[in-house]
Amino acid sequence: MKEVGGYFELELPKKNEYHFSAVKLNSARNAFKYILMAQSIRKVYIPAYICDSMIQPLIDLKINYEFYNINSDFEIDNAPLLRTGEKILYVNYFSLKGDYIKNLSVAYGESLIIDGSQAFYEKPLKNIDTIYSPRKFFGVSDGGYLYTQHRLDWNLKQDNSEDFAKHLVGRLLKGAKEYYKDFQMSELNLSSQPVKVMSNITRRILTSIDYESVSRKRVGNFNFLLDALKDLNTLPLSQVDNTPFAYPLLTSDLKLRQKLIENGIYVPSYWREVAFRDNASEVEKDFSERLLLIPIDQRYDASDMQDVVSIIKENINA
Repeated sequence: MKEVGGYFELELPKKNEYHFSAVKLNSARNAFKYILMAQSIRKVYIPAYICDSMIQPLIDLKINYEFYNINSDFEIDNAPLLRTGEKILYVNYFSLKGDYIKNLSVAYGESLIIDGSQAFYEKPLKNIDTIYSPRKFFGVSDGGYLYTQHRLDWNLKQDNSEDFAKHLVGRLLKGAKEYYKDFQMSELNLSSQPVKVMSNITRRILTSIDYESVSRKRVGNFNFLLDALKDLNTLPLSQVDNTPFAYPLLTSDLKLRQKLIENGIYVPSYWREVAFRDNASEVEKDFSERLLLIPIDQRYDASDMQDVVSIIKENINA
């Protein structure tokens, strides 16, 4: 029977998971690894504009891979022709390429794999292997969702990320800087884990989220920055009604990232390793160096976005 009495646990409301019907794993990279293990795949085409962590599963499983390039619209440049046993992985960059992915699904069918790590709210297309990373959208220490027709007949162990969740509570109490090393330790631990089932604590957190409210805030913040920074951004963007990951800002100011960090706006680097990748195009290397992903997540409102805009305008090319 259920335990009765005793001390209280962390109280969280009980709602529904957004991706309740997906395979629940411990990371997006391991969701990709799951796909590779569950199917007979001899080669995967992957974008040169991607993080190293998505290449590692291919190396681990000794599966051939080849880079392809994207253009300035984040779309495939010179689409490869696939043979039997080959797949192509495409990233839904910043959750802005949903319509393009529908076209890709027509062209490639079940040979297409979608990395939706930056597109948590985009629903998967039928019969298309699709990966999601809740860690990029919410405060959890592990987790990956996978939609696939191909299931492993294995009894996977469950991840236990409680010991690596210190940074989540720490930032709530004292801010990001003091617990940044704990965050790095959590990321390092997760990167070394084999394919496992999502931890109980992550599953519980993900059943407590008001997903509609989160979506509204992200859309509102994105559209606010879109209007406020339109004269500074050389990347053509338009208003969104789907839920974006971040606001991509492309400028010629190579020092702006550091200036923002110094002002407490922590802009992540996606992905610096691309600049040193032989197969990367000049477009992709330029993105890795100059593209800034401005946070627009559910912790912030229009007032916060106005502060961000002011700091950007004060520091750009200063």
